[in-house]
Amino acid sequence: MSKRTRRTFSQEFKQQIVNLYLAGKPRVEIIREYELTASAFDKWVKQSKTSGSFKGKDNLTPEQKELLELRKRNQQLEMENDILKQAALIFGPKRQVIDANKHLYPISAMCRILGLSRQSYYYQSKPKKDESELEEVVAEEFIRSRKAYGSRKIKKALSKRGIQISRRKISRIMKNRGLKSSYTVAYFKVHHSTCNEAKTTNVLNRKFLRDNPLEAIVTDLTYVRVGKKWNYVCFILDLFNREILGYSCGEHKDAVLVKKAFSRIKQPLTEVEIFHTDRGKEFDNQAIDELLTTFDINRSLSHKGCPFDNAVAESTYKSLKVEFVYQYTFETLQQLDLELFDYVNWWNHLRLHGTLGYETPVGYRNQRLAQRILDNELGCANASEAV
Repeated sequence: MSKRTRRTFSQEFKQQIVNLYLAGKPRVEIIREYELTASAFDKWVKQSKTSGSFKGKDNLTPEQKELLELRKRNQQLEMENDILKQAALIFGPKRQVIDANKHLYPISAMCRILGLSRQSYYYQSKPKKDESELEEVVAEEFIRSRKAYGSRKIKKALSKRGIQISRRKISRIMKNRGLKSSYTVAYFKVHHSTCNEAKTTNVLNRKFLRDNPLEAIVTDLTYVRVGKKWNYVCFILDLFNREILGYSCGEHKDAVLVKKAFSRIKQPLTEVEIFHTDRGKEFDNQAIDELLTTFDINRSLSHKGCPFDNAVAESTYKSLKVEFVYQYTFETLQQLDLELFDYVNWWNHLRLHGTLGYETPVGYRNQRLAQRILDNELGCANASEAV
């Protein structure tokens, strides 16, 4: 059984989480959406208020640290011995052992000692929910989606939670509760062909479905009202799974804003093959040329005056406006940057995408890559048997 990889968090990330909490985002939502433990969250908030630092050495004296480690180790050993003794005495299902001791020890620790996943422990058959309970879970999922989901996506989201309900019933509940998706019906804009006289061609050529991560990334800019001025937002998306790889916001629509979005991309830029944009000067300039040349990235430009050549970016910005911009009032650029950090996390880790079979971008990427590893292992095994 493979061990779960321990997550690490940067100082910037911890500060953003604390800022979200101070800005009014509920504690329970932050913990759930960012998959944090309550203890870690509370610790960051306390550290921010006391020392202003998230480093352990800044919050503990050497004596306190040594005493804490000794106590922790001693408690761990006592707990492990006691749990194993209880398991031997009860000699029953592991869940029964945990139930008998959950008032004494953390459930997560007992699951680890007994080799039982927390998901398996918490899972149990639930009685069929009555109508009022179904209305509450539908309303809850609608709020979680930032009032963007319709009946189709709500059905998929509830299914992932083990709740089966028809779209017809969801639609009826939404109508009764007055829950209306913030989206409007898409419409078609007439496109008048114009001549593309620039040397750089449209390498992407509207091939928006890609088989590999970083095979093609796209970007664009959009405007957001901040106070009494217009500011701008830049997203960089991976066509493989519609994930927002990098983002930025600022007062000026220029190459600096685009490079800031590039700087937030965690993946190696040397693996990017195609970078596609429209023909705005913020993309087609010497600064961006030098960046693309440095990492050997092939440039692709839309035809002049044709937004459909960059349809994925256009669609993403429509979602940004409906799900984010229209639902907030931004007084400062710092507020916009903080809320944008939260929205990008929601988009990548929580939002269901119809194009991805109603998976999240990160979930889709993990599934596809895991399947490829499995296929490669099976291929190697079959090759060995043939030899």
